[in-house]
Amino acid sequence: MIHLQYFARFREQLGTEAESLPWKPTLSSLRDVRDLLIARGAPWAATLGHAGLMCARNQELCSLDEPLLDGDDIAFFPPVTGG
Repeated sequence: MIHLQYFARFREQLGTEAESLPWKPTLSSLRDVRDLLIARGAPWAATLGHAGLMCARNQELCSLDEPLLDGDDIAFFPPVTGG
């Protein structure tokens, strides 16, 4: 299983804070998971298709090209701004 968490405004936009997906070999990177979720249509495509999307694998910031393994915890969240 892959455990997904959605933070900040993503949680509200998607109407969920977490879910689990069965792991399969075709989900070899975070990009593959994101693309699978975007294929659900609106609001998934609008929320996770954003160019500034941030993600983490097992509590470590990473890119969408990060390899994925069964049992990983994945988090998606909007870009963080400072000031």
